[in-house]
Amino acid sequence: MRVLVTGAAGFIGYALIRALLARGDVVVGVDNLNDYYQVSLKRDRLALLAEAGGNRFTFHELDFSDMAALTAALEGQPIDRIIHLGAQAGVRYSLENPQAYVQSNLAGHVNLLELARHRAVEHMVYASSSSVYGGNTKLPFAVEDRTDHPVSLYAATKRADELMSETYAHLFQLPLTGLRFFTVYGPWGRPDMMLWNFTRRILAGEPIPVFNHGEMYRDFTYIDDIVAGVVACLDHPPADDGAEKAGGSVKPHALYNIGNSQCEPLMKVIGLLEEACGQKAEMQMLPMQPGDVYKTYADISAIQRDLGYAPTTSIEVGVPSFVRWYREYHGV
Repeated sequence: MRVLVTGAAGFIGYALIRALLARGDVVVGVDNLNDYYQVSLKRDRLALLAEAGGNRFTFHELDFSDMAALTAALEGQPIDRIIHLGAQAGVRYSLENPQAYVQSNLAGHVNLLELARHRAVEHMVYASSSSVYGGNTKLPFAVEDRTDHPVSLYAATKRADELMSETYAHLFQLPLTGLRFFTVYGPWGRPDMMLWNFTRRILAGEPIPVFNHGEMYRDFTYIDDIVAGVVACLDHPPADDGAEKAGGSVKPHALYNIGNSQCEPLMKVIGLLEEACGQKAEMQMLPMQPGDVYKTYADISAIQRDLGYAPTTSIEVGVPSFVRWYREYHGV
């Protein structure tokens, strides 16, 4: 299979491409290598992909919100399916730089839909987010729940991506699957995310910021489990048969939660980090941040039913695994 992957130098993109290459797929990667976090980490991921893929991995450094550049780079390259992971990530950063989210998450998503439409691709899987559930208090979050009260611009752009995708599935019978990712962690993760930030600070003897005074709960999902779910989705395009799909569409468009289906207290995760780092954390207790949510918890029954998705990695295994990788990567 020939697969286009956007966000190829990112955390999930890197892990996913490794899995696709390992099973023999040909992968074309796209990423603009922006400086939202350290570019050196992205380049290190790409170097490993080039080594693993040989001539089955091609990379284009470009901004997919530039349709002319995207079209020119992919001219003459056959594409069977697309995994669109590229986006401007981060809830808190969307309060500071909203234009980055409009350009990447809205204009960029339309460009990938247009590319998929005109190339008549077999299936496009795209990244949504659990943040679309906003301030919902019903737990766990199910794909049938309301998603019309986002609490951040990032969440609003991801919900908009789902709505635009529904339009393309309706108008052009384009098979699409949106994945509402919960908190993803593991080796080669993102420096802006909590696990990396806390590990760095604990090892450096710096205080860690604990929001909502520690009363936070997250559905932490290990990267290997996420990759298994994305690949399963890629291999099973929703049918254009008029039947209702996960998320409620009767078009070839499915929406799935992809998480661990375990709601873990933040303080428990901090305890596991302390144990793995071999030192206690100095905690700075802070109020809730604007745009953040108190608790996330994935109802994954739809993706379990349709695709047999079954995450297997507990935080007791995953957190030490991340810390081991972090120490090895940084030599600390």
